[in-house]
Amino acid sequence: MFLKNETDYLFDLNNESYQHLFSFAKKVAIALKAKVACKRIAVVVLGFEVPHAHIHLIPIDNESEIDFSNPRVKLSKEEMMGIASSVNKEFLLLL
Repeated sequence: MFLKNETDYLFDLNNESYQHLFSFAKKVAIALKAKVACKRIAVVVLGFEVPHAHIHLIPIDNESEIDFSNPRVKLSKEEMMGIASSVNKEFLLLL
């Protein structure tokens, strides 16, 4: 079981939490790639926008798409919920 802890910087996580985070992220990335048309799922660690350790999983077709200054993809709430639902179903198959 994974417990929340108050760590601001990813590399300050204890080894168990760090390994669990990336193991979980791998499953989410596999499910995401199965449901979103893309060549790869990028993993990005920034950590300045919110004060807790986290990673970003980003569907991409090329490296230039990782630029956070690019305009965000515009999706309706319904489209986003549909993607989330299909990724969640795929993720549950991996458990």
